[in-house]
Amino acid sequence: MLKISRILHAGYVFECEGAQIAFDTIFENPFSRNCHAFPDVRFDHEQIRRQKFAAVFISHFHDDHCSLESLDLLDRATPLYIYCIFDELFDMVRQLGFTNVQQLRLNVPVHIGPFEVVPREAMDADVDSMFQVKAAGMNVLNVVDSWIDETTLAQLAQEGPWDMVLWPFQTMREIEVLQPSRSSAAPPELPEEWIAQLKVLNPRYVVPSSCQFLQEPWSWYNRAFFPISYRQFTREVGEALPQAQVVRLNPSVSVLLDAASLTAAPPLPWIAPMGEQDVDYQYEGNAAPPATADIARHFAPLTAEQHARVMDYCRVGLLEKYGDVEASSEYFDQPRIWQLSVYGHDGQCAQFRYRLQADGAALAGGSAGPLGWTTEIPAAKLYAALELGESLTSMYMRINDAVFDAATEQDLAEADAVDDPLIRCLFSDTFGAYQAAQLRRLLAQQGQ
Repeated sequence: MLKISRILHAGYVFECEGAQIAFDTIFENPFSRNCHAFPDVRFDHEQIRRQKFAAVFISHFHDDHCSLESLDLLDRATPLYIYCIFDELFDMVRQLGFTNVQQLRLNVPVHIGPFEVVPREAMDADVDSMFQVKAAGMNVLNVVDSWIDETTLAQLAQEGPWDMVLWPFQTMREIEVLQPSRSSAAPPELPEEWIAQLKVLNPRYVVPSSCQFLQEPWSWYNRAFFPISYRQFTREVGEALPQAQVVRLNPSVSVLLDAASLTAAPPLPWIAPMGEQDVDYQYEGNAAPPATADIARHFAPLTAEQHARVMDYCRVGLLEKYGDVEASSEYFDQPRIWQLSVYGHDGQCAQFRYRLQADGAALAGGSAGPLGWTTEIPAAKLYAALELGESLTSMYMRINDAVFDAATEQDLAEADAVDDPLIRCLFSDTFGAYQAAQLRRLLAQQGQ
């Protein structure tokens, strides 16, 4: 018999014959700085410190899957198996004190007591992986974050039959909320590919493995990020796979899986559910986004030193960086005037205009034009990206919320929002900024 318990998102504990292994161990709420678990939970860190996992598996380096502050709660002798192509992450984990850190290889099984864990290729093999878990005669697929390409799907079909599939049932609109005036509301229905892939896998049980979270109570993102509800997922999968059972596992909830049934088991004692748990996301399209100036007022004012850091980056650091990072589309192959607006806690705006060329950027006069791109951001969030490793998901950046001349509008139709000059300069060639910031804090706490 195999016991499966939910932590958060793609985080699970599997237990068999007295051995426990864990996946994507996030023991924080909020995680990724301001992503609040939905439904709400609290973690008992003292109990977590007493846990003895036979191994921990991490599917990829994104901060909602690999957090050093969560790993810091674990015994340093715990074997860590990480899928990542970047050596820097392994160096950081070892600096934290872990003595048994292994790099996972696709399709190479790892045996831990009664478990066989096989990393499988995800859609973007440079970033993430999936996990096939075998124990007690059961065969479980944790799809983590990925969509599945045709080659891997054919391979997984040969690995069946599947007793359970943990399916990432949400489609996050993290790019669309950056440019709400240029994005259409997503239909609240499952992509056709999901149903087709689940039919191929044909599992006995399907778990909607959700990345749902809420941000600050005032955030318009709370109505705009996630189009698909548990209710919708259950209905569509139930109609398409009538032989399968859709099972919701909230954080802490545990089940026992065997060849004949799935039954409830005692929950994880170190996760405390807070309030109603069978909640569902309420999607409202683009949800009338407020002005960036109003969003900026919700954040604490920067100190003089922090403000100087942001202004120096806008005047100097960004210019030094721009020529080193390339756009993926051709939009910036020709010169463009870019306007960056940085909003302080008082709603006041510091505005910068840049003349962008393929090989570099220079400050331009305030009347330079015509504008070819605009970016707005709260100063507090720009500082957080520079110094705290905050990711794009919670930056409240606003891109091209303007009407440009006809020729520019025509060109913009072929441009990609993530080609935004600020996004490229902050994130394009930076690996593990979030974990690096965590490591600095943790080592400082230890006096190192």
